[in-house]
Amino acid sequence: MPNPRLLLCGAMAENQYTIHSTWLDSNRALPSRFIRPVLQFTRIEAAGGFILLIAAAIAVVWANSPWYESYFALFDHHISLDLGLVHIDESVKHLINDGLMAVFFFVVGLEIKRELVVGELNSVKKAALPAMAALGGMIVPAGIYIAIVLLGGASEATHGWGIPMATDIAFSVGIVALLGSRVSVGAKLFLLALAIVDDIGAIIVIAVFYTDDLNWWYLLGGVVGLVAIYLARRAGIWSLLFYVPIAFVVWELFLESGVHATIAGVTLGLMTPVRPKYTNEEFREKAVAVLERWDTNRASPDAEARLDQDALELAAVAKASVSPLERLEHALHPWSSFVVVPLFALANAGVRFIGHEETLLDQILSPVALAVAVGLLVGKPVGITLATWLGVRFNMGQLPRRTTMKTVVGLGTLAGVGFTVSLFVTELAFSSPILADEAKLGIFIGSGFAAVLGYVLLRRLRTPQERYDEALESLSEKGN
Repeated sequence: MPNPRLLLCGAMAENQYTIHSTWLDSNRALPSRFIRPVLQFTRIEAAGGFILLIAAAIAVVWANSPWYESYFALFDHHISLDLGLVHIDESVKHLINDGLMAVFFFVVGLEIKRELVVGELNSVKKAALPAMAALGGMIVPAGIYIAIVLLGGASEATHGWGIPMATDIAFSVGIVALLGSRVSVGAKLFLLALAIVDDIGAIIVIAVFYTDDLNWWYLLGGVVGLVAIYLARRAGIWSLLFYVPIAFVVWELFLESGVHATIAGVTLGLMTPVRPKYTNEEFREKAVAVLERWDTNRASPDAEARLDQDALELAAVAKASVSPLERLEHALHPWSSFVVVPLFALANAGVRFIGHEETLLDQILSPVALAVAVGLLVGKPVGITLATWLGVRFNMGQLPRRTTMKTVVGLGTLAGVGFTVSLFVTELAFSSPILADEAKLGIFIGSGFAAVLGYVLLRRLRTPQERYDEALESLSEKGN
């Protein structure tokens, strides 16, 4: 009997040939010149932030163009749908903020779950320092914001204290990716872990402080839906077709309850299994068993039908050997980064500078804009650096290898790029369009300067090759 391992390798080789012989991998004009380059672009870490920046720029230009009325008319247009249990009557802007952004927060929930179980936050020792840094990076900006708005006589705007607390993972991690080896892998993971904890903090703030009056019956219904999902998971139901309708109903119930619907997205993400149905060893055993049968079935009279069945079974085993979390994150992350978040920026970043009662300078110097900008640009790096130093000083954590306090200052500055979540909190914090526009202007200024300054600070770090060359030069000087 042929060696099952060789059969498995042969099947993989055949499968590899099949994959590379598809239309997508052909040399035809459409896949070679357009589709494959686009797919390669989406795999670049900085790509999501780049698309987000373009969407925000389009929103600002459109909102201040002669066609500004069409911008606000589009996103204020109401859509009404009655789907039986689910009734939707929202503006396009609210559908994006309450609906599509639930997908973004679902992906955030998946990322948090992965980091908590198998990633950089899966132990107290690993999580302690990034958690302290994130906490400092939330408390100090919020304190700066409150101080500035109170000193500026804008006490009615104190509800926006959560705006400068946020870190935009897409932007900050994307900028770090552009720096290559100047920033160590450990430092990049430190920033990622910090941003994940920051997201957890932002979600808690949204749920506790930016929730409208609660409708307990709708909230109870949403909780019942979550319990149903949990019990189904415990019962071994793995099909997404079972969970998607329930998740949609849970989203609607959370929306009607007064708790922001995106909290449902995060909760569902946290409930997603991070372990696959089959372990690597079980996958190997089942795959070998199918391939052994496959070799036998090739000689049977109805070989084609049997081989098709074997192929389907092998595909099912392979699918069940990848965790639902990984499959969902892999499938949804591009949609979240390149569709949902840019649409959100397009709908929410349209600050109108022309035609306001205030001049642009008055808007920039308003207490709210200053509080947000200073909170992001100054509060974030100060809070993160101070909390990290205290954590190291009192042995509550250890900096990653090749990471100094200078690196932490640069990373903390990059964490001041608040953009996506800051805009989101702005929409929840202010019903006044004037205050909302001032806060958004502060987000643009603070995030923009934080991005440039953070890049410059980290760009000045030496690469491993530069440090090696300096060490050789130092040894050479000592030898002479």
